[in-house]
Amino acid sequence: MTASTDDPLGFAPEDAAPLAYMARTRDYYQAIGYETPYRWAHYTTAPFQPLRRPLAQSRVALVTTAAPYDPAKGDQGPGAAYNGGAKFYAVYDGDTSQSHDLRISHIAYDRTHTSATDSNTWFPLPQLLRLAGEGRIGAVGPRFFGAPTNRSQRVTIETDAPEILARCRADEIDAVVLVPNCPVCHQTVSLVARHLEANGIATIVMGCAKDIVEHAAVPRFLFSDFPLGNSAGKPHDSASQAFTLELALDVLESSPAGRTTVQSPLQWSDDHSWKRDYSNPALLAPEELARRRAEFDAQKAIARGIRETTT
Repeated sequence: MTASTDDPLGFAPEDAAPLAYMARTRDYYQAIGYETPYRWAHYTTAPFQPLRRPLAQSRVALVTTAAPYDPAKGDQGPGAAYNGGAKFYAVYDGDTSQSHDLRISHIAYDRTHTSATDSNTWFPLPQLLRLAGEGRIGAVGPRFFGAPTNRSQRVTIETDAPEILARCRADEIDAVVLVPNCPVCHQTVSLVARHLEANGIATIVMGCAKDIVEHAAVPRFLFSDFPLGNSAGKPHDSASQAFTLELALDVLESSPAGRTTVQSPLQWSDDHSWKRDYSNPALLAPEELARRRAEFDAQKAIARGIRETTT
């Protein structure tokens, strides 16, 4: 972290600290009229599974919260507004030998400071395949897995995590890289990682919401202090993306015990003001808060309809 030239002791500015997403989202939803605060998953210990064989001999799978692009589901392009109609509610998988168009319009990434124009920032399959070709990992699993972003921890723990475990076992997976995007995504993959580790599969979470992941007590976590939607590196910056994944694999190999967090040395920019903007009710006029409440209710209704027809 660079020192502040304005501080006589050279301290970093206050907003250089990681954004407190749990507090920010609580304040935001209270401001738009939801009085009962969301209870985030909280554990104080984490299961821990050491790698069963060297990483260069391990088969590695990827878990994402991104959704396959479907032109029938409205605008899912870069900069699209939150699109509840693009959500998915069951675990899916994809062939890692094929190219995939995965989008994040269905979740609350940082739409102000990142544009979602580069899927490599949330879906590092190309980088993972490169490392397999170089011998850094033994192989990429035949499938990657999509984890539904579900506010219900019970559904994630009792339905989605066991389903991902079953598919990993079917593919003889040794280790899993999990890449979230929105605040709830970070909780989702944390719960999945805990379940996988408790059942013998080593994991590494790559994420941007430090407080949420550490609150859920994951085995291993690589934290990048970037806007949400960039857990796998900076957009259109292949060096950043390569460094981030390679550092995650280092953490996967070297963590001594559960609840290990390593912070990437990369910075989004020298200006940390982006942290003040994300879902900050103090910066929104009453009319805008009311508009967002109406929009949120409409998106919930859309999502409820999809869920009822697909589950």
